[in-house]
Amino acid sequence: MQKEITGKVYDIQGFSVQDGPGIRTTVFMKGCPMRCPWCHSPESQEFHTQLLWMSMKCAGLDLCTKCLDACAKGAISPGRIKENAATQEAVRHIHIDRATCDNCGDCAEVCYRNALYMCGTDYTVEDLLDRVLKDKPFYEQSGGGVTISGGEPLSQPEFVLRLLERLKECGVHTAVDTTGYAKYDIVKMILPHTDLFLYDLKHMDSRRHKIMTGVPNELILENAQKIAEDGGKIQIRIPIIPDFNDSAGSIRETGAFCQSLGEAVTVIQLLPYHNLGVMKYERIDDSRLVLETAPPSDGKINSLKALLENMGLPVTVH
Repeated sequence: MQKEITGKVYDIQGFSVQDGPGIRTTVFMKGCPMRCPWCHSPESQEFHTQLLWMSMKCAGLDLCTKCLDACAKGAISPGRIKENAATQEAVRHIHIDRATCDNCGDCAEVCYRNALYMCGTDYTVEDLLDRVLKDKPFYEQSGGGVTISGGEPLSQPEFVLRLLERLKECGVHTAVDTTGYAKYDIVKMILPHTDLFLYDLKHMDSRRHKIMTGVPNELILENAQKIAEDGGKIQIRIPIIPDFNDSAGSIRETGAFCQSLGEAVTVIQLLPYHNLGVMKYERIDDSRLVLETAPPSDGKINSLKALLENMGLPVTVH
């Protein structure tokens, strides 16, 4: 008997209005080949189910030691005393040795405050379909649908393909939110079942792109061109990152590329950098360099928007 395909999902968000037309349900697939330092969902990057810890929910070791007792590996030990962000009380926090932790989840099961929790749930296509179809009346009333995001959904291609096929069989509008970093064979496979691609363009210079994200951009640009040639519809998303791609020259170059895609581009969405995801890096004990800078001003965003509009491109700001 053939094993049923499953996909690893880290979140499902209903009533989304920023991930395509209408009211949508967005399914966030786990795992991404990029490591953007401005990523606002670092928990999406690893492909396995992983243990997360939210310090502000933790009661502290003076009140509870259940996680220490539950960890057979001895990966959890007393950590530093810190001020609780919610209560301003001094709390003895835990320390998780990530090299020892095997993400078994035993500690999360006994954490009554859910300060420790597991990120990443395996779904079958039909189970996930049952969940998103509960919102179908909202799709029908608003012209919405389901958006498959990540992480990078194209890193779980078989599951995403089957989910898209089933959604179309049920008459649901589909969108795929992607970095574009995947073999075009995968993109071409899902294209007939994808009404709209939400497509990230971060920088036109491949060297700078690789320095910041960990991967070059040639494949990303080639895939966008092929999607356009094969009749796909693309909503371009440009994250505006200070001192990386927020210059007029950089945005003009990106705009010229968008012009080359012709009528495939439905709109260009500018996404100003924000630092709301910075606190999430503590949850996964990630010591990598994280971008922390001031968001671009409204004046900066408006000038970049006007630049693209003067090139004849349709632009919105998220």
